[in-house]
This record gives sequence, structure tokens and C-alpha cells, in this order.
Amino acid sequence: MNLKTSRGGPRVRTSARLAPLAVLLAAATACGGGGGDVGTVPVSSARTAPAASPPAPSAPGTPAAPERAPAVKPKVAPGVSARWVVYDRTTGRTVSRRAVHKTVRSASVVKLFIALDYLQRRGGKVAPADARRFRAMLRSSDDKAATHFWNLGGKGAIVKRMSKRIGLTDTAPPPAAQPGYWGYTAISAMDIAKTYRYLLEKASPSARSTIMGHLRKATKCGTDGFDQSFGLPRATRRAGAVKQGWSGFGLTPPYPCTSGARFVPAAAPDLGLGRPVLHTTGTVGGRDRWIVVVLTLNPAGASYRSSVERITALTRSLTKGL
Repeated sequence: MNLKTSRGGPRVRTSARLAPLAVLLAAATACGGGGGDVGTVPVSSARTAPAASPPAPSAPGTPAAPERAPAVKPKVAPGVSARWVVYDRTTGRTVSRRAVHKTVRSASVVKLFIALDYLQRRGGKVAPADARRFRAMLRSSDDKAATHFWNLGGKGAIVKRMSKRIGLTDTAPPPAAQPGYWGYTAISAMDIAKTYRYLLEKASPSARSTIMGHLRKATKCGTDGFDQSFGLPRATRRAGAVKQGWSGFGLTPPYPCTSGARFVPAAAPDLGLGRPVLHTTGTVGGRDRWIVVVLTLNPAGASYRSSVERITALTRSLTKGL
């Protein structure tokens, strides 16, 4: 997405200390609007498969499912600032992580918050008058639809409500001077991983099935004409539900996207303004076993094509072997 004021802000489509993630996670958008540590720590599908529920524990004496980790050591391209989380819901362990609390502007990834908040305020049901826009917002990252629901929910109040409900530590609403720029919401890889865990394990069944159902049917092209099949959809055939985000690449797609099935103040959070962002988030494997969040901030002036190639290569290395 490439935000402009009429569509959620200008078209540019506080980090907590690293506490034990077992505690943090137990508490626990085309669009929208960009060095770390690696370890193994707890964090808290087919496209047409039913929404997943938390995996059942193994029976006594049954070997636990084997842990898996990326087969290739992830490499970040020069000039790119990347942060990611790969979390295994079956073993309850993070198999790869980097700069998990470092913030960046959300672009269209914030549409996850917008959708969850809307459903939780309406008993898990989408009003008939909103159904078409809700579907377009999640499947094709439609900016006009996002702006409609952003205004309907009270703009930044949406982010505050979801942060409190999920237990997010790094997420923050857009700057006070730019309340309509929903793509300027600050997010971190850790908080988006927590959001997927909440959606899959704690949200109401109706909210879960509605949102995950749309994300499993993400279209190849966003409504703004940008190809949103980068990252997870291209990196692995086992991608399940996907929500993408892009911002800062201009208003005109650099190449045609053919239709097809999917595929500020120093104290404020860093949004990476002035540099293009490209994010890929979602799930991989049967029963949405792995949650994968990859957020990237690209060099100023970077092309959409080169940025897509970089994030897809990085995502492929993170998901190889899953």
C-alpha cells in the first residue's frame, strides 16, 4: 500500500527490554501505511483448511514432534535493516529471531489490528454492509477499506485497545499529529508474532475463522496494483495465511501485477520514515504450525523489485526446512 491522506495517511504505504519471552508471550498491510540476537526461546494449513486451534499435547510416551530450525543461516543484504521471528507452535519454541523488539512503521500489517478490533467489538460478526470492504482489506490489502474501519474504530484507539488486550510491548499508535496515517503505527516482529498467537489461540472462534479464512485467500495483486506475492508466498509452498505490508515505493506499481490466485521525536517509536518498508507475515505448515514475521527497512530510493527479491530470499532462508 502507499498511503495518502485520503487513504489512511500519506502514501508511504519504545522498545521494551528483552524480558523472558516465556512470560511475554504467555501474556500475550500493498500497503499501509521498514543486527540482532538469535536464540531459541519461547514466544506466545492449507489455504482452504479450517482455522487451526492450539496443538494438543502429546500423549505420555509419545515422542514430541521434532524441532526444526532454518537450514540456511539467514543473510541480510547490505543496507537493509531486518527483524524477524520464526516461532514453532508445536514445540513452543522460537527457532530463529533477530531484533525482535526493534520498531518500524506497520504499513498494511496494522490491518490485523483493525480487523481483530472490529470483530471483537461486534461479537465476531461482520455487518452485511461491511462484508465487501472487510474482505478486500484483508485479502487484497485495500487502503480505502482500511481507512473506513480505522475511522469507524476511533483511529489510534484501535491500536491502544489491541495492545492492552494482547499484551503488546512495542506497538504504538501513529504520531498524534498524524492520526489518520494508520500505516504509521509502530510495530515489532515480537508483537506481530504475539498477535498471530492471540488470533490462533485466544481470539473467539468466529473472529479466528473469519480473519484466517480471508488471509488464506490473499490475492496475488493488491487493489493498488502492487504484486503482494513476495516473501512467504514465494519462499515456501507451505505458506498458509499471509498478511503483507509495503510503503514508500510510490503510487505506481513498477511492473504489472497480473491477477491470479494467491500465491518524529527521539522518544517516539522509530518508524523508519524516509526509507521504504516491506513486510511479510503469516503462518507456515499444517495447523498453522509456524508463525513467521519478517519486517524490513530498505535503503532510501530502493526499488520495489529489488526490495521484493531481498525479502523473499531472506524469507526463503528462514523457512527452508519448515
